[in-house]
Amino acid sequence: MLRKFAKSTLPKASTVLTSHLRQRCYPHWTSYFVKYKNVINDQKGQSHFNWEVDGHNYHILRTGCWPYIKYHCTERPLQDLSLEDKLFTLIKIVNFGIPCLAYGIGALFLINHKETVNTTSGSVFVYFLYKEDPHAKF
Repeated sequence: MLRKFAKSTLPKASTVLTSHLRQRCYPHWTSYFVKYKNVINDQKGQSHFNWEVDGHNYHILRTGCWPYIKYHCTERPLQDLSLEDKLFTLIKIVNFGIPCLAYGIGALFLINHKETVNTTSGSVFVYFLYKEDPHAKF
């Protein structure tokens, strides 16, 4: 059962990311939103990075789009993503985050599917613009 968390017991966003990828049995890709208020934002400032889960490497595109954090995950080989990470962060700064805010507000109206992700700190909803086929390659 989902529950309200005290701030100190919220799961980390990184834990939700790892748990979601495991729960989905290491999909080729996935793209979801998680509410800021339901996680500790421990990946703040990271826009494009590698994330390893049980021997599977993912390229993660991540952005804050209030009231959500948006993750796009693609299983790919380990690669130096530091230049892209800096570039995406710079673009967000130059645009004052306005497109990210617009994306988050738009998502409030476009999200039509949610799933529960179980973590060691409890369960959290993740949200999708549409229901994904967990076996899809594209």
